Amino acid sequence: MNKINLKVKKLVPEAKLPAYGSAFAAGADLYALTEHPVRIGPRETAVIHTGLAVEIPEGYMGLIFARSGLATKKGLAPANKVGVIDSDYRGEIRVALHNHSKYEQSVEPYERVAQFVVAPYFAAEWEEVDALGDTDRGAGGFGSTGSL
Repeated sequence: MNKINLKVKKLVPEAKLPAYGSAFAAGADLYALTEHPVRIGPRETAVIHTGLAVEIPEGYMGLIFARSGLATKKGLAPANKVGVIDSDYRGEIRVALHNHSKYEQSVEPYERVAQFVVAPYFAAEWEEVDALGDTDRGAGGFGSTGSL
């Protein structure tokens, strides 16, 4: 397993550091930093504070994904589906949780609200061309490789 040293700063002493749920977990759990339960109405979004900031090395990014249990049991998942934290961002990690259910849900203090994954990325150098190489698929879009 590859490891990277990631500097994390607690913006308030009560913040809880990310933690992995198992030895081979790809994502570390992020915890809600709130004094009281945060209520999220049906089809509404609430920004959940973590009280943490990170220093992500150049060439890497932080990705914020849903926790499968929270999504399936409560219908709560990041509003933007996957949050991206760039290496030059030093502000607080916050999670915009959207309630996809038809019932009000709540986030309890220190509840695990998302997963944080660190991943490398490539920056593209965009080259404008007049034509692209051919493939068997060509410009076939949605559903072109089989049934939906």
